[in-house]
Amino acid sequence: MSVLGRLNRGETEIDFVGNRRRWFTISAVILVVALASLGIRQLNLGIEFVGGLSIQAPNPAGADVSEVRQAFFEIGVQEATIQELDDGAAVRVTTRELDTETEGAAIEAISSVTEAGEDEISVETVGPSFGALVARRALIALGVFLGAVVLFISWRLEFKMALAGLAALFHDLLITIGVYSLTGFPVSPGTVVAILVILGYSLYDTVVVFDKVEELVEIEEEKTYTEIVNQAMNSVLARSLATSLTSLLPVGSILFVGSFILGASTLLDFALALFVGIAAGTYSSIFFAAPILATLKEREEEWQERAEWVERRIKAGRR
Repeated sequence: MSVLGRLNRGETEIDFVGNRRRWFTISAVILVVALASLGIRQLNLGIEFVGGLSIQAPNPAGADVSEVRQAFFEIGVQEATIQELDDGAAVRVTTRELDTETEGAAIEAISSVTEAGEDEISVETVGPSFGALVARRALIALGVFLGAVVLFISWRLEFKMALAGLAALFHDLLITIGVYSLTGFPVSPGTVVAILVILGYSLYDTVVVFDKVEELVEIEEEKTYTEIVNQAMNSVLARSLATSLTSLLPVGSILFVGSFILGASTLLDFALALFVGIAAGTYSSIFFAAPILATLKEREEEWQERAEWVERRIKAGRR
């Protein structure tokens, strides 16, 4: 009987909870790397959050990043982020907020190096107060989402499942933020939207697992909580993997084909968060949330007594 066939029928016998130390160690290593990167490199926040100036111009001269950077060095602007758009057909420069004189010099510099007319150059200025407002509202949206998660899962299932689900969400959030810190990709409002989307996706996958656990608790009267969680995980594993794969394929196409190959860089910040978040969410719902739930529930007196009763039956040869 093939492994795929057993997987599709939910007949695998993977000990997810028994190997929890392995899964937790993997997660801990990833999270330590993510937190270390956040502490050292921090995040490359877009001008929407910190305020600044964005200058975008067509690039008929085919100037590369180093030429544009040199032109800005010459006018005294040294901290600038320069991106080639549409395979070098255009360039975008983002920098801190500049005074009027320096801003004019910056427009002249990019016009000179790219040979674009000044009327073809678009300039966008975002003040720091607006950036602070965007950041504050993003945090409020995240807080409301997490609060709603706890209330919904507590009402629909139980509070300890809500805690395990919340731990999985923070796990996915930190991994996604860590990837942005490591890669240096700018964090934009599109990134925030994508993060909220992938947290919702991760929650859906986790609730599917927990719902199956709750169903089995009602009918499996001779199994420990660990055995019930393992049975639930094995029964929904094929569904979780199939759902994740069908989600990752189109997002991966947007990220690798659209952004990297075709040069649609405006999709990059959104697609990267989706891809990393879905992958992390799949991992956390299978290897992180369920083992945490089992760890929390095994400490309850009812389930400790059940485990002792099952052990006695095994020793007596009645199971």
